[in-house]
Amino acid sequence: MSAERPSERYSRQAMFWAIGPAGQERLRTGSAAVIGCGALGSATVELLARSGVGRITVVDRDFVELSNLQRQVLFDEADAAAGVPKAIAAAQAVKRINSEVAVQPLVADVTPDNVEHIVSEVDVVLDGTDNFETRYLVNDACVKLGVPWIYGGAIGATGMSMTIRPGESPCFRCMFPVSPEPGTMATCDTAGVLASTVVAVAAIQWTEAVKILVGDREHLNPGLVGFDLWSNDHLVTKSSRAPECPCCVQKRFEYLEAQVTSRAASLCGRNAIQVSPGHDLKLDLAAMGRRLASVGPVTSSDFLVRFTVGKHELTIFADGRAIVKGTSDKSVARTLYARYVGT
Repeated sequence: MSAERPSERYSRQAMFWAIGPAGQERLRTGSAAVIGCGALGSATVELLARSGVGRITVVDRDFVELSNLQRQVLFDEADAAAGVPKAIAAAQAVKRINSEVAVQPLVADVTPDNVEHIVSEVDVVLDGTDNFETRYLVNDACVKLGVPWIYGGAIGATGMSMTIRPGESPCFRCMFPVSPEPGTMATCDTAGVLASTVVAVAAIQWTEAVKILVGDREHLNPGLVGFDLWSNDHLVTKSSRAPECPCCVQKRFEYLEAQVTSRAASLCGRNAIQVSPGHDLKLDLAAMGRRLASVGPVTSSDFLVRFTVGKHELTIFADGRAIVKGTSDKSVARTLYARYVGT
């Protein structure tokens, strides 16, 4: 496809004044990584593929379940029945949508060991993760390597997005200097989420990514964008780089150097994984028990909260540790911890 004559597939998109034939060609030669392919990730992957972004890397540690299908638009009942890894199911869907796109699925947990390699190979990174720890890790890697990335979050009817341009804009840690303590933040699995919220956030993320890929930095979002679709509230918070930010100002990449990340360890002979928060913590177990009551039966005491979800049993302690029974896979345990405890 030449820059002068975009193919019929992209003709309507290339008519848009800010893209044009030259911009469409930049999309074709551009690359993006989507880290996390759940609700937000699957929607952004589809938009990237349909718009003709030439190379997409999809990273996810989880597999497709029936409860995903209400909002995770790339997947179907066959994927859920087979328990296909989300990265693989996304790659298969992309090939059906647009065979011109090269897609690389990575069934993996994003860690300090692999995140720089993932980030260094693309032009832009889109956030589809479900926890703050991974976002801080991605932020460290992108700031260190100078790669722009786009934060996105969706809970209930509330969505947020922020475009991080290393060296130009505030980074994620400027806006959120301290990670919320585990157990204090609602998740999709405890508070629910509307598919419309997911699609709205993904649309913002995709649009910001396209602006970056076609070279239109002038029209990027200036700060944190937030909205509540149910109450019709919308806001844009403009901010400056935090003068003492440990990441983008002081260049201390604490998450990348694994100084403040959670840890997962196998428990010998028990088919269980212990996940630890990686820092001192004191959970409100009573509040945790009340929050998890919507998930299923909960047993609480002064020392622990225990509940069962599917074939897994989680026992959560006041210091933030959790023992996840029913798996020997650390990525599965970390996923369940992020869903129900938080990171």
